[in-house]
Amino acid sequence: MEKQIEELFRSYSGKTLLNVEPLPVSGSARRYYRVYTGDRTYVAVYHENLRENQLFVDFTRHFKQCGLHVPEVYHVSDDGCSYLQDDLGRDMLLDVVRREREGAFLCDHTMLLYRKALSELLRFQLIGGEGLDYTNCLPRPVFDERCIRWDLNYFKYCFLKLAAVEVDEERLENDFDQLVMTLMTARTDSFMFRDFQSRNIMVVDDEVYFIDYQGGRQGALHYDVASLLYDAIVELPEEQKEELLSFYIKELAVYRREEAETFREKYYHFVLIRLLQAMGAFGLRGLHEGKTHFVDSIVPGLQGIIGLFESGKLNEEYAEIQRTIRMAFKKYFVPLRAESNE
Repeated sequence: MEKQIEELFRSYSGKTLLNVEPLPVSGSARRYYRVYTGDRTYVAVYHENLRENQLFVDFTRHFKQCGLHVPEVYHVSDDGCSYLQDDLGRDMLLDVVRREREGAFLCDHTMLLYRKALSELLRFQLIGGEGLDYTNCLPRPVFDERCIRWDLNYFKYCFLKLAAVEVDEERLENDFDQLVMTLMTARTDSFMFRDFQSRNIMVVDDEVYFIDYQGGRQGALHYDVASLLYDAIVELPEEQKEELLSFYIKELAVYRREEAETFREKYYHFVLIRLLQAMGAFGLRGLHEGKTHFVDSIVPGLQGIIGLFESGKLNEEYAEIQRTIRMAFKKYFVPLRAESNE
């Protein structure tokens, strides 16, 4: 692989690089490498899914033209399997949280970065979404009913089934139908990042930059806000979630006052679909593929969903979803607690 990265850089610059450093593997099949050239560094990306690569490159060029904070793409290999982009450094928003956090609450500086991330997200959603060609988006151009049901089945088959949680199929599907009907009433004419979380936000000189948006499509504004504020990796206190949500809604009101006024009505239903989708990923990547940090995310993920239901923000809706989540929590948390007490 290093020879391919060397050839990628040579075809871009005509020069020979000094060193190639493989970067940690993420949840996808994409591979990242830091390229050292003497006077600066780049990041090289290798992935055999040519459609995803092309989407990232096309999205990036569009977002750059809109003045949004994304890495520059300098060169794409002839076969389309690799490309060379800006090196945005080593600091993800997640790293800043872990480094600066003391206790349950985020410090003032980290909260400032979260507000910057939400402001930039809104620009992506509304400004970046204008004139963007969605026709080749994967798996579909818009987050519609089919996509919602895929996510619900992802939760059902990749988490509940793999975790051997007993379910009442009829009641669970009734809950799914109810959730789909609610989500389908939301406006879906904005850019939806789809995986907007602390690992995909880079911090450079106290500004935020976004990566890994090739899975984006048209969708509702609520989804990405829910993804960040209910990130299973970074547990935010309810007070700070509320503060950041209110900040986003206030910013949204500048562009779409009517939508801002009704934003909360559907927001927590989008929180639920996002959290259920995440549990599907934890099941597939953790229980099936055995990737440790996904396994470690299962209990916090379940706690997040239980907390959402206990907050009363979904009233008494989705009883079977709630029951299965509590059963899964007992299955995973109780043995874990017993082991820690031994």
